[in-house]
Amino acid sequence: MNFVLQHKDPYTKARAGVLQTSRGEIKTPIFMPVGTAATVKGVHRDFLLNDINADIILGNTYHLYLRPGMDVMQKAGGIHGFSNWDRPVLTDSGGYQVYSLSHKRKLTEEGVKFNSHIDGSKHLFSPESVMDIQRKIGADIVMAFDECTPYPCDKKYAENSMHMTHRWLDRCFQRFNETEPLYGHEQSLFPIIQGSVYDDLRKQSAEYVLKHDANGYAIGGLSVGEPHEDMYRITDLITHILPEQKPRYLMGVGTPENILESISLGVDMFDCVMPTRNGRNGTIFTTEGQINIRNKQWADDFTPLDSWLTPEYSKAYVRHLFQSEEMMGPIIASIQNLRFYLWLVRQARERILQGDFHIWKQSILKTVSRKLS
Repeated sequence: MNFVLQHKDPYTKARAGVLQTSRGEIKTPIFMPVGTAATVKGVHRDFLLNDINADIILGNTYHLYLRPGMDVMQKAGGIHGFSNWDRPVLTDSGGYQVYSLSHKRKLTEEGVKFNSHIDGSKHLFSPESVMDIQRKIGADIVMAFDECTPYPCDKKYAENSMHMTHRWLDRCFQRFNETEPLYGHEQSLFPIIQGSVYDDLRKQSAEYVLKHDANGYAIGGLSVGEPHEDMYRITDLITHILPEQKPRYLMGVGTPENILESISLGVDMFDCVMPTRNGRNGTIFTTEGQINIRNKQWADDFTPLDSWLTPEYSKAYVRHLFQSEEMMGPIIASIQNLRFYLWLVRQARERILQGDFHIWKQSILKTVSRKLS
């Protein structure tokens, strides 16, 4: 894996680059559609390949470990063979799912014991087992096992958690370096920086993960309820510390505004369930602003859902599908939202390369934050 930094915006920290992997190149800034269970919910593989031309998608270790399980995954040749996807995949280590299942888990130095949300069965995730599982899944980029601290979070807890995440990181790299990829493609392990909203802890964590010469670095523990100002402050702090010649991944972020601001702070990679989850619930992102398609004002609006991205369906028609509980309604909304997110980061990339990102960003922020209903 190799990252080539192509251009930097002269007025912000925004960057355009190319992350080269054995399964293809990823042009940054990039948004990764979330395919938790080896599929982007409600979206056909052909759309991801041929419509939005997704460079990379994200899978999830926790969910794939529980179902279909690693026996099936290995027999299929990993996630690429299982889902017939030949482009890069990133897998989250399951740390966030463990965080979200706080009532069903026990955290120790060894790892995390948890009960499956499917059948209540008991399991253990340790740094070693999570590396083994991600080897079996076969993702091109795998994440270190960490604890994602909640917000708000007491500083002493955040500090103790951070140090444990660092000890786990060392164990992740040891296990990763002791093992080999299973399917003939290189895998890269990204460490995760933690420390909640405390500047000194974040600085300490960023400096610690740099002890490992990784192919990229991730910022975790944000977008968990903290004010956006804290998210941007922490992101700015960390990107000042991380090396320029390595990609930076801000995990679980976020809204279009969050993504644009974070690109300007030097972040290269993003993922979030928002496009598909919000789409299924009727919130649609367009190049003119956000709409709630369930609102009555769209009942006889026959203008395109998005004249630039989705001209083939009218707002009235998509609203009718939602009102009728037709499954095509959430599918069309999810597709539009993914088109929008990929369009947004690709526009940002082009503006960075052209040298006018800072001007474009101020203009487009007003548009994407506008609520039309």
